[in-house]
Amino acid sequence: MKLDGFGLFVNDMGKMIRFYRDVLGFEIKEAEDTSNVYLVKDGTLFLLYGRKDFENMTGRKYEYIKGLNGHSEIALYVDTFDEVDLAFNDAVSRGAAPVLEPTTEPWGQRTCYIADPEGNLIEIGSFNRPFDR
Repeated sequence: MKLDGFGLFVNDMGKMIRFYRDVLGFEIKEAEDTSNVYLVKDGTLFLLYGRKDFENMTGRKYEYIKGLNGHSEIALYVDTFDEVDLAFNDAVSRGAAPVLEPTTEPWGQRTCYIADPEGNLIEIGSFNRPFDR
């Protein structure tokens, strides 16, 4: 198997699409009014799936975390420490909820956290060098 992408089950599709597209620069692949939306960032597939649509498809009910949650995180990388600060400030000015202001950790990474409109955590970090896959 090959990893194809990852996704979130969302309550407000329009709000979440606008956040990931307009605040974080993800590219949308479908119309905003669909229940299964594919976004792409740096070649990685990111799926937003409507919660009710998924429940209808699977014939099951699920429980969802509400508010700011620590269930998972999405990690974004920038090349320099200065870019961490700039990306954090830009995202917050565009509507992201600040969670942790940029800080340099003992292990040498500069990191910060924001949250999307449904409380999912997003890390923006750097080891002050270009990303190395």
